[in-house]
Amino acid sequence: MTAIDPTAHLTAEQIEELGRELDAIRDEVIASRGEKDAAYIRKVISAQRKLEMASRGVLLFSFFPPAWLLGTAGLSVAKIMDNMEIGHNVLHGQWDWMRDPKIHSTTWEWDHVSPSDQWKHSHNELHHTYTNVIGKDNDLGYGIMRVDEDQKWHPFHLGQPLWNFINACFFEYGIAAYDLELGKNLHKRRRKNPEFRARAKDVGRKIRKQVLKDYVIHPLLSGPSFLTTLAATFTANLVRNIWSHSVIMCGHFPEGVQVFERRSIRNETRGQWYLRQMMGSANISGSKAMHFMTGNLSHQIEHHLFPDLPSNRYAEVAVKVRALFEKYELEYVTGPLPKQVFSAWRKVVRLSLPNKKPKAQKPGVKKPDHEQELVAA
Repeated sequence: MTAIDPTAHLTAEQIEELGRELDAIRDEVIASRGEKDAAYIRKVISAQRKLEMASRGVLLFSFFPPAWLLGTAGLSVAKIMDNMEIGHNVLHGQWDWMRDPKIHSTTWEWDHVSPSDQWKHSHNELHHTYTNVIGKDNDLGYGIMRVDEDQKWHPFHLGQPLWNFINACFFEYGIAAYDLELGKNLHKRRRKNPEFRARAKDVGRKIRKQVLKDYVIHPLLSGPSFLTTLAATFTANLVRNIWSHSVIMCGHFPEGVQVFERRSIRNETRGQWYLRQMMGSANISGSKAMHFMTGNLSHQIEHHLFPDLPSNRYAEVAVKVRALFEKYELEYVTGPLPKQVFSAWRKVVRLSLPNKKPKAQKPGVKKPDHEQELVAA
């Protein structure tokens, strides 16, 4: 939706050739999946469960400040691992090829208030299909923010930095809300829809289960440490939510990431879909530990190109994908975590204000052949 299209120099033939080259990268990884990959995810799951159990054990003595700090830190990391490197990726079907019913997208349930089946619909089917398409992708601005200068500004948008901060603190509940598409279903007639009511009941049951586990059972098991364990669990959930929100914000919201109009995806080819994923995503650079703690969503570009590939393979894939960006003269948006978080939040604040002046389409800007065809259609 920017005046200058960063893909305007590409012909329709080049875009389809790019798609074929990306398909070849995917096929190579698919063909080489094996025991090493299976051992990786089993090791991660085992480590996460042991860390969570040990942390909850330490919190039995959380009335001692050192135990509270150690247990809270461990539980925070365990919850991040469960949501990011395990839950998110298992639910994408990245490990379904193992045929292990315990690590399969159809059976996995995560430490999250959003039921896995609803999350898979809103995330896998909608977000990954309509990445950064305004009005189609609920993950873009989480349905509560203005995400592009071409969107009409309303006074309500002045509050979007606050809405975004609140959403970060209670992110799992925000995800559950837009998995339900709560905004459009608040209308009385829609609320009576049997399908919506059934999904809302499922969310309610999952919330009760999570609250009972985190804020009743485990604190009660701590006996005299009830209140300190309660505070530790709340803190761990807060840390997990803010971390997850920050990582996901960095994946689609920093400066340089493109957003798209609905008309731009009419009759979209495989190559054009790939190109939209490339231009609508951003990466985070950093250490192996940082990549692991993001669930390898620090490789967001690669994840959006190949959402069903094992997450432990994204680092090797990234080298080849970046080479294609250079070959086709496209910008590979990446940067350290602090830079990307700052960029995303700066954009949130900037778009909460009205445009300084109306944006005019620059004359003489050449649209790529595929976009000319779409506009004509």
